[in-house]
Amino acid sequence: MSTVTEAPPPLATAAEEKKPSRRRGRFTPYWLLLPGMLWLIIFFALPLVYQASTSVQTGSLEHGYKVTWHFVTYWNAISDYWPQFLRSVVYAAAATLLCLLLGYPLAYLIAFRAGRWRNLIMVLVIAPFFTSFLIRTLAWKTILADNGPVVHALNSLHILDLTNVLGWTAGHRVLATPLAVVCGLTYNFLPFMILPLYTSLERIDGRLHEAAGDLYAKPWTTFRKVTFPLSMPGVVSGTLLTFIPAAGDYVNAELLGSTDTRMIGNVIQTQFLRILDYPTAAALSFILMAAILAMVTFYIRRSGTEDLV
Repeated sequence: MSTVTEAPPPLATAAEEKKPSRRRGRFTPYWLLLPGMLWLIIFFALPLVYQASTSVQTGSLEHGYKVTWHFVTYWNAISDYWPQFLRSVVYAAAATLLCLLLGYPLAYLIAFRAGRWRNLIMVLVIAPFFTSFLIRTLAWKTILADNGPVVHALNSLHILDLTNVLGWTAGHRVLATPLAVVCGLTYNFLPFMILPLYTSLERIDGRLHEAAGDLYAKPWTTFRKVTFPLSMPGVVSGTLLTFIPAAGDYVNAELLGSTDTRMIGNVIQTQFLRILDYPTAAALSFILMAAILAMVTFYIRRSGTEDLV
């Protein structure tokens, strides 16, 4: 009887010894998140706070800047540079639309028709990433040269006559025009459209297409009723990944455009590095960020999907 009564205490002690390990395990996810959170705080949140304080400062580089809560800088930035803001949105929207029109068929081909060529096509899609952004953009100066085959073909087909009417080109040249800037943006950000679209299309169960065919649905009806709605997460993700960086880009407008095609990114770069007007540059950055955030929020709500690839 004494042996039976003395047996339970070791079991209770063993159970109690397991509790601390379980409690320690609860904090493991937080420890894993800590490096990423520190990275975001140090390299994103703190610079953002510093830029916010800079935007309401007054002074000069020689005498120093002081926080005077000078919010008039924001109004001056909008009133002075609203054409560049509008131009950035128009160029980014045009490039995003072109990326969608070019990228969706290619992503559809890779997902459903590529077969054994799928990996090769995927490598070709990401091949531009093997070189720097600057080199890729400079290459378009040669492609769109006035005496190049591209401009010659566009002139022969009288396409430049139409773009001249729309105000996207000037005369018989493409460089230093809005069309050149949009072409550069489209080329540089096209992979950001194709990859999310391909990921979304690949997830679609092929049996849904077969079921639509069994119900005598035509190919266009199947695409409109089945394929495209199910690929909306990829469409939303791709358009966001294209529009957001394109709206703040300045390299393409700097290298392929002219003074008449300057985007807001060029203005911010000039204010920071040449004019050295840090408050105005910071205010322009925050206005751009707020405008893009508002447009993205509206777009996501109107898109009808909350799933992003």
